[in-house]
Amino acid sequence: MIIINAKINTLDENQMNAEAVAIKGNMITAVGSGKDVLKFKGVKTVIINANGKSVIPGLFDSHLHVIRAGRFYNAELRWDGVRTLKRALEMLREQAQRTPQGQWVRVVGGWNEYQFEEKRLPTIEEINDATGNVPAFILYLYGKAWINKAGLMALNISSKTPNPVQGLFVKDDNGDPTGLLVAEPNAYILYSTLSKLPELTIAEKINSTLQYMTELNRLGVTSVMDAGGGFQNFPDDYTITDSLNSLGKITVRLPYFLFAQKKGTELQDYTKWLGMVEMDQQKGNNINGIEYRVEGGGENLVADAADFEDFLFPRPEFVPGMENNMKSIIRLLVKKRWPFRIHATYNESITRDLNVIEEVNKEIPLNGLIWIIDHAETITIENLQRIKSLGGAVSIQHRMAFQGESFIHRYGRDGALAAPPVKAIMELGIPVGLGTDGTRVATYNPWVSLYWITTGKTVGGNQVMAKENTIDRITALKLFTVGSYSLIREDDTKGKIKEGYSADLDILSDDYLSIPDEQIKSITSLLTIVDGKVVWGDGDFSSLAPAKLPVIPDWSPVKYYGGYQIK
Repeated sequence: MIIINAKINTLDENQMNAEAVAIKGNMITAVGSGKDVLKFKGVKTVIINANGKSVIPGLFDSHLHVIRAGRFYNAELRWDGVRTLKRALEMLREQAQRTPQGQWVRVVGGWNEYQFEEKRLPTIEEINDATGNVPAFILYLYGKAWINKAGLMALNISSKTPNPVQGLFVKDDNGDPTGLLVAEPNAYILYSTLSKLPELTIAEKINSTLQYMTELNRLGVTSVMDAGGGFQNFPDDYTITDSLNSLGKITVRLPYFLFAQKKGTELQDYTKWLGMVEMDQQKGNNINGIEYRVEGGGENLVADAADFEDFLFPRPEFVPGMENNMKSIIRLLVKKRWPFRIHATYNESITRDLNVIEEVNKEIPLNGLIWIIDHAETITIENLQRIKSLGGAVSIQHRMAFQGESFIHRYGRDGALAAPPVKAIMELGIPVGLGTDGTRVATYNPWVSLYWITTGKTVGGNQVMAKENTIDRITALKLFTVGSYSLIREDDTKGKIKEGYSADLDILSDDYLSIPDEQIKSITSLLTIVDGKVVWGDGDFSSLAPAKLPVIPDWSPVKYYGGYQIK
């Protein structure tokens, strides 16, 4: 395959720009001028004319919950990118009318009120009016969720229903539930309630996972580091992606981490998984070179160290003794040479996490083991220096694009000006990758993340990060490609359009480097190539791509709305 007449941003420091690229098998074999690259043309070479479009390396989301999201994608109505509350409620009403008995309408993250022109949340009255007798669940960040009247009846939530230990059913003056669920001190009430909703069939989950991966491909994503997730049990909930991988049907590179599920049994979980997975002996599918493997443990290692970034409420304090529980797990992982990652929003949490890692390192040296701090919105220079000395890395996401206003309301503007301090991380030479943390809080759209980190603005257009703390577009693109690969030390073979590198690249709908800021959020890929194969095509490139898979079930919101709403 040879792509010509392209505006290629290679991200190769020795050759930043080119107009043609040749691919043989799953590798890039030549990059340069059209004249030079066409010398590699053979009898069976496919020539693709990019017509002057921008070409970039495929995007690598370093923190996304794709395995879990894939299982539920076809059942979810996505408000990601919807510009008015009026339209969001219309979609809710339309979907309620087509949802069959026994199923729910569900909106599960990826939006907030500031993206709407109305700048407000829906009311429970509006939700009830739109959905009628069809049960509905609407998740808002990590903070709260609404269940309509029909949903309360379906779940038998009444005035007599006690609050769970970790959450609150809001009740009115008569003691009846209003339909509002509040997550305090963590999101357990939201996730546990969501887990009670009916699931899709196996065939529908397979279709759903393929549809979600195609949606990622549509946005230019070619690789994902899956960070596990609550109610994502290994190995049972991995059978869908396991089967797709065995058939060579996965269309994103997919290293994944195993997330401890139950408070108090985390060490047993990891001990069991270490006995099930030989890290160095995981094999491919003998069909393609797309990685699908266990990468390590996390992002939850121990429940006592969870500091969910629900900025609607004060920062959670870790319980005494958290360190002992975490230390036993990290010691086990380091001994067995398993990489690990830790969800850590607040500097106070990171301090205690690092104390544990430093203690383990004294007993069993990390000695170059891959480990990652995820999120790190309020981390200090002191703790960044500790991460550097221990050989760690940082994965950041655009959660402040969705929660920046809430952060300011609680902690003030000054704390948001460099949250997270991406420039300081880079200046210290710490490996750093960019991602989204989709789908239940922020959107999975990588271009929203690139918009946020280059402008400092939220999805509502509010300036939260100081402009002097933002980064330029090329640097941001590097963090979403070669930077993410640096987290797992594969940046010497992936993340650039360079001879000898893996053939993952996108032909974009718009020139990322030159379009106005607000248009960045609407970029899509016209042609996405993963491992040397075309996995997505649109417009003039549609004929080069596999035929689109019909969406099942027939009532699926994805069939009628797709995923992220570009227009």
